[in-house]
Amino acid sequence: MPTKRTDAIALLTADHRTVQELFRRYAKLGERAHKSRADLVQCITRELAVHAAIEEQVFYPRLREEGRRIEDEVLEGLEEHHLIKEALADLEKASPEDERYDAKVKVLIEQVQHHVKEEEGEMFPRARRALDRETLLDLADAMKAARMLAPTRPHPNAPDQPPANLLNTGVAAMDMARDAGEAAIEATGKVVRNARRAAGGGRGRSRR
Repeated sequence: MPTKRTDAIALLTADHRTVQELFRRYAKLGERAHKSRADLVQCITRELAVHAAIEEQVFYPRLREEGRRIEDEVLEGLEEHHLIKEALADLEKASPEDERYDAKVKVLIEQVQHHVKEEEGEMFPRARRALDRETLLDLADAMKAARMLAPTRPHPNAPDQPPANLLNTGVAAMDMARDAGEAAIEATGKVVRNARRAAGGGRGRSRR
């Protein structure tokens, strides 16, 4: 029996739900749960970094071919990605014991929720009207392939548009080498897989 294919918008929406579930789990942690907070932020960082990369490499470029109005939305999305990456990079340098750590996370959550609202409320419906089902299925397949070579950490100053951003695979290799050297990576993977299940996402992806 053939495997049912996921289209691009369903794939990206599932990513959104996974991150929202991670946000929900962060909000439930106590002020003294420093290690758990840091682990969850690491999960959030990896999910957002990969998600942004596959949109920038595959989804956004295809949408820009569909006209000026959706191109303007893509350009706004790229700027929002940049702000989110900057917030993530700032968190990477912070300690969960810092008095402003939680405030930084809350600002990040607000930025992401705004971005998700605009994508799901405006960009995705317009994309579904502009692109036929087979194109959306092919884009999802391309994004799944790009996911395996995507950066897992924020790089605000790296190129975010083709063809320059296609060279970010070198950055991704360095990210994955850093990930492999961290003892927390196994726990991080488990947290993300559990969050996907709780969010209803069925994606099977291993980045380790």
